[in-house]
Amino acid sequence: MKISVITVCYNSIATLQDTLESILQQTYPDVESIVVDGASKDGTVELIEKYSHQFSGRMKWLSEPDKGIYDAMNKGIGMATGDVIGFLNADDYYQDENVLKAIARAFAWHGTDAVHGNLHYINGVRDTVRTWRGTEYSPGSFQRGWSPAHPTFYCKKGCFIRYGGFDPSIGSAADFELMLRFIEKNRISTTYIDRDMVFMRTGGSSTSGLRAILRNTRQNKQAFRKNNLPYPWHYDISRIFHKILSLKSPFLYFMEKK
Repeated sequence: MKISVITVCYNSIATLQDTLESILQQTYPDVESIVVDGASKDGTVELIEKYSHQFSGRMKWLSEPDKGIYDAMNKGIGMATGDVIGFLNADDYYQDENVLKAIARAFAWHGTDAVHGNLHYINGVRDTVRTWRGTEYSPGSFQRGWSPAHPTFYCKKGCFIRYGGFDPSIGSAADFELMLRFIEKNRISTTYIDRDMVFMRTGGSSTSGLRAILRNTRQNKQAFRKNNLPYPWHYDISRIFHKILSLKSPFLYFMEKK
């Protein structure tokens, strides 16, 4: 089973090396690295070129202007030749060298359409500030404020072919909308593995701050409407409650301005 790992980046010279190194260090052998760069100007392209040789033919990449992160992700999906697709963006890196091996084993054991696990958000000095510990899906979970951590979400390519890619019009909740569409609307089968998978740096468009949470909640509501799924009155409260439970320092987190 080939796994395609898609990395989207733009002017990411400060962090991309960690991402590519963590892919290179994976012990699972059948991995395809796909890097989609948005025409960076800071040396990112030169770094990609350097690493492309180290992947020994297992990397595809392009650098051109795009219409945002989800447009770039859709380009990556179109380039992917793997049986399974996952995303490891330029602010992220794997927790250890056996993450993809564990993901491949879960697909083999359970035969499901998708696998997801646990995520750690880290700050600039790599201290964990929030842990996203997943749980198994059950019908109606999304309406209760649940969703998989997208950087840990690995899904068979056939699901993207059948149900489509990301909808950039949803904004920073486009990853939420895709998983809502796949899991809650179309009921693809999923497996949660209680394993730490990814370190994700805070500071992106959807990772921290009360303002970001409120914006994403509004966009999540749009995702429910697009898929003709009920949006419960308590959703906003349920979602914030889930976040509070996962925080190491709730006050500092909510005071960040994003």
